[in-house]
Amino acid sequence: MTDPTTQIETVSALAEPQRRRLYRYVVAQADAVSRDQAAAATGLPRHTAKFHLDRLVDDELLVAEFRRLGTRRGPGAGRPTKLYRRSSREFEVSLPARRYDLAAAVLAAAAEETLTHGTHLADAVRAAAAAAGTRAARSSDGDVLATLADLGFEPRTSAAVTTLVNCPFHRLAATHPALTCGMSLDLVRAVLDVRGEPADHAVLDPGTGRCCVVLHDIATAPPSAGSHDDPPPAGPHDEPPVR
Repeated sequence: MTDPTTQIETVSALAEPQRRRLYRYVVAQADAVSRDQAAAATGLPRHTAKFHLDRLVDDELLVAEFRRLGTRRGPGAGRPTKLYRRSSREFEVSLPARRYDLAAAVLAAAAEETLTHGTHLADAVRAAAAAAGTRAARSSDGDVLATLADLGFEPRTSAAVTTLVNCPFHRLAATHPALTCGMSLDLVRAVLDVRGEPADHAVLDPGTGRCCVVLHDIATAPPSAGSHDDPPPAGPHDEPPVR
């Protein structure tokens, strides 16, 4: 998962009004545009347009290419013109972390399995969620908690219980709790399995303002800084609680 700080810094480049105006113009065009075209369309001086367009390239919101305009080729045709178009890279900022892209990938894989092989949809969702958890654990350099944090669950440990204080699939859980909580459980259990922890240490235990999955007796969990009698912390977000 991309560092959210990097995502925020990149998107914040569009807070500058002139830069935002240039970006909107470029992405609305059917083909790459030159700095002269962008400057003329937005009413900005050429040097100002050049500065902001190149900043957008540096931030990977736009990409630059060089191409000769017109039909003339060969000697005397002039130097290629620097052109700008939208980057194919995707940026998404969500606070708290949401992973609807992951949920969509799991459900799409399950639907494809059902349509192609006739697998019962519930079984296909379980298998797809487990596969996603396995991939996440194998691609992570950290332990169970670090992997779950990368997935957006925000694990916090008190005594022998690890609470996942953020639900990466919050809106789905609000409208489809059985499907979403089952998907979260299978995903988390797959992470445990890859990391050598008993999968059944992850159980369903729905609560207010957090993920419906909790973990018991995770060996990699660090000791809590607070009292063992303290209740699990509330999720740091202002969205409606999910049961």
